[in-house]
Amino acid sequence: MVQGVPWVLPLIALALDAAVGDPAWLPHPVVLMGRVVRPGERWLRSTRLPLRAGGTVLALLLPLASWGCTWLLIRLAAGVHPWLGLAAEAWLFSTCLAARSLAEHALAVYRPLGAGDLAGARRRVGLIVGRDTEALDAVEVTRAAVETVAESTCDGVIAPLFWGLIGGAPLAMAYKAVNTLDSMVGHRDERYREFGWASARLDDLANLAPARLSALLLALAGLSPGALGIALRDARLHPSPNSGWPEAAMAGLLGVRLGGLNSYGGVPERRAYMGDPRRPLEPEDIPRAVRWMWLATVLGTGLGALALWKIA
Repeated sequence: MVQGVPWVLPLIALALDAAVGDPAWLPHPVVLMGRVVRPGERWLRSTRLPLRAGGTVLALLLPLASWGCTWLLIRLAAGVHPWLGLAAEAWLFSTCLAARSLAEHALAVYRPLGAGDLAGARRRVGLIVGRDTEALDAVEVTRAAVETVAESTCDGVIAPLFWGLIGGAPLAMAYKAVNTLDSMVGHRDERYREFGWASARLDDLANLAPARLSALLLALAGLSPGALGIALRDARLHPSPNSGWPEAAMAGLLGVRLGGLNSYGGVPERRAYMGDPRRPLEPEDIPRAVRWMWLATVLGTGLGALALWKIA
C-alpha cells in the first residue's frame, strides 16, 4: 500500500456501491472496456503478429490504458479542487466493486426458486453462470448460484479492493480490465487458446493473492477456522488456481458440499467436490452466501482502511 491512497477512499467507495450500485443511466467503465476489446481483437488478428503475441499486446494495452485514463480523470478533477478529486476517485473506485450487483443477481435467482418457479430460477441463474442451466433441478440451481457468489467474492469485490488499496482507483480499474479480458478472450477453446493465453495468465496472476485473502476473510467473517481448513484442503482440487479458495471457504461456512457435474455447451465436465456434506443444499443457502459475501467485504474494507490510516 502507498501513502497516496487516502484511508477513507475504500470506505466511501464501498458505501457508494452499497447505496447506488451501478445505475443504468451512468456509463460503466467495464462496459466501455468491453466495447474496446472486440475491435482491438479484430485489428490484432488482422496483423501479421502470431496469435499469442497479438493477444499479449491486448492483455497489456487495455489495463495500461484503463489505468492511465482513470489517473487522468482524477488529476483533472483534483486540479479543480482536491475534494472533487477525492469524489471522482471514490466514484471510479466504487464502479470496480460489484458487491451490490452480485447480491442483486443472486437474490434474483433465490426469489423464484423459493417460490417454486424452477423455470424462472433457471433463467435467472443462466444470466450469471457459464454452465448450461436448462435442465438443472432446484439443488443444482442453488449450487450454481452459491458457487458464483463465492467465486465473485474474489474477482468482483475483494480483488479490486485489494488492488485499490495498493494503488487507488487507477490500479483497481486496471484490475477490472484484466478481469474483463479474461472473461471475453481468456478461454481454452480453439479460437482463444492462443490469442487469450496472456489474458488468462494475467488474470490468474492478478487474483493469486486476492483469492487466498477472500478465503481468509470469509473464514474470519464467520469466525470459522474450519472453513479456512476446508479451503486449505480442497482449493487445490479446483481446475482454476484461484477460484477454489473462496468456493471451498464458502462450502465450509455453509456446511455443504460444492462441485459436481456441470455441462458447458452440452459437454459434461466434472468438478471436484469441495466441503463436507453435513447437510444438503437448499434455496436458503443463496441469501446465506450473500450475507457471508457482504460480511467478508465489510471486514476487508475496514481492515484495509485501518492499514492505510496507520501508514498515513
